[in-house]
Amino acid sequence: MIKLIMKNNFQKVISFILYLILFAFPFFFLNLTQEFYITNKFYLLGFGVLLLMVISTIEILISKKISWKKNRFDNMILFFLAAIGLSILFSSPNKIQALLDQNFGLVMMVSLTILYFYLSRNNEVIKQWNNVLIKLTSFILSLITMVFYFQPFKNINLPQAFIFLKNSGFTPLGSQLDLAIFLGFFAVFGIANMISSELKNFTKRKLITNYLLLILNLVALFLSVYSLIITKFILPPFRLSWYAAVETLKSPLTALFGVGINNFSSMFTSVKDVLYNQSNLWQINSFSLSRSTLLHIFTETGFFGLITFLFLLFSFGKAIYQDRKNQFVLFLTYCYLLFVLLFFPPSLPIFFLFFLTIASFKKTDSQNTEKSLDMSGLVPVYLCLVVFFFALIVGAGYFLGRSYLSERFFKKSIDGYQNNNVKEVYDNQRQAIILNPYIESFRINFSQTNLLIANNIASKTTQQTQTNSTNSNKLTDQDRQTITQAIQSAISEAKAATTLNPEKAENWGNLALVYRDVLSVAQGADAWAISAYQRAIVLDPQNPTYRLNLGGIYYTLKDYDQAATMFQQTISLKSDWANAYYNFAWASYQKADYQLAATEMQNVLTMIDQKTDETDYNQAQKDLVEFKKKLPVEKEATKSAEVKTGTLSLPSPPVTKISPKLELQKEASPGAK
Repeated sequence: MIKLIMKNNFQKVISFILYLILFAFPFFFLNLTQEFYITNKFYLLGFGVLLLMVISTIEILISKKISWKKNRFDNMILFFLAAIGLSILFSSPNKIQALLDQNFGLVMMVSLTILYFYLSRNNEVIKQWNNVLIKLTSFILSLITMVFYFQPFKNINLPQAFIFLKNSGFTPLGSQLDLAIFLGFFAVFGIANMISSELKNFTKRKLITNYLLLILNLVALFLSVYSLIITKFILPPFRLSWYAAVETLKSPLTALFGVGINNFSSMFTSVKDVLYNQSNLWQINSFSLSRSTLLHIFTETGFFGLITFLFLLFSFGKAIYQDRKNQFVLFLTYCYLLFVLLFFPPSLPIFFLFFLTIASFKKTDSQNTEKSLDMSGLVPVYLCLVVFFFALIVGAGYFLGRSYLSERFFKKSIDGYQNNNVKEVYDNQRQAIILNPYIESFRINFSQTNLLIANNIASKTTQQTQTNSTNSNKLTDQDRQTITQAIQSAISEAKAATTLNPEKAENWGNLALVYRDVLSVAQGADAWAISAYQRAIVLDPQNPTYRLNLGGIYYTLKDYDQAATMFQQTISLKSDWANAYYNFAWASYQKADYQLAATEMQNVLTMIDQKTDETDYNQAQKDLVEFKKKLPVEKEATKSAEVKTGTLSLPSPPVTKISPKLELQKEASPGAK
């Protein structure tokens, strides 16, 4: 009797935690991390399921009994988890970051799977979710959407920590797309619920309430979709997402296990083409997510991941179709989720709805049979099992805790940047990396922070020597040592990002930028910058920006032949970029090819709208006049082109200069390990 009472108490605690997670998930956000919304939902799930596991382990410890129920979808979900794990093991370059991926990482999927196991075995919680919680959540989320659409805090002075509430597109889900998907899910659920056989049991009052709730939900859905349209919400191109998936078939390893979790961007850069450069998205070097969740699964986990996921979809769809009269609401929400999975990128909210829908499947009595194992006679065995579970929970909690603290420290560094406090920025970024050294964005930002510190010291010293003629132009030994250490750290952090994932062109592009910024102060930086840009170009061959920047380095080094070659390649990749023609014109001028220079500068003029970019137009016109002075006979060449706008700029060496240049360690070179 006592054991039964204790078991019921444990079940009540577990049910309460489940209620809390289900209700809090759409609304939970904190301004303690750099990204307020999905990051905190991710850790809410992680710590929430760990708490559930703690309660269950304590129950096992006290009752000395293990109980479980078998569900028809358990094995398929576990196979899908195995596919994700194998993809990380065999393909992901940065395995820790792959684990923590908040859109399709293993930690997220394990958390949702554990949540599914608890929900699918707790009929009362699922019943309350379908009858009460989903309606309450829909009402609150719809109300928030409608209120913030009209910007209630637009003219109110808010503390800096709550300034984001002034955004007309504010949503606790973070993304307007995720908001629309959530509201769409509620709308489909409401419509299905209204037309199902359960409608016969509705009272008149309950019927009116459901109609009003559905109308409110549909209005909020309309506003969210309208916001997506007017803000021109950017989605990855479907065409290139398909190409990225097909590209995995070229290698047996990637065909089986994909390119690895958190590594879609490397495949996207390899399949970009010239058509992409002609689109409005060309300045976005890469997308980290596919346009379609199914294509994303295929690209990152290969055939193994796609087949296991499709088998799960098929088995679940077949089960509810066979019993669609009793599962009508579930059937329509399943069809809606199929549409979402096919046409929209993966995200934590989408997978949350997907696992919740599977857990809502109404099982037959035979499927609800509970099995138990009494371990009171096997004390050493069950104690070892309990110790193992507690160790697993503590280890996972420690891992998640360090990860969350690193996010918190990085947010503090952003606050320091806004407060113009370099020391606060530096110290917090350094602490974030100590807690989690595997996040590439942390390393990249820290490299830029170190570079900023070096430039600040060098520029201040230069200004002092220019205003005080009694001082020499040489830095003190202490200044040189500090600048050298800062530059060395900047390079080291940028290289660390390339080491974590050498397949991402963006990491090499950042390393090249660091080398480029120290051209005037560090020996050998020119050769290292060229090498890093060449590596970035290999990984992202259709990126015109890398070639323009590499040409800029050659131009700075007065190697005008190589510069002209790179600028020509840039033009071939993006034929409507005025700045590429502008740089090519000047490189040709420096080579004394004045006719070509004048022709290309004339092309620049045809690409600039004089009304909207008067400064650029006047500058190009002035340069053209100078070029024509070098021609024996004045000739004009024109080239029809679509009118484009852009900022014209020539490559120039960094403003900060040190003489003699600093000598960096050999480890600073891009190829050094």
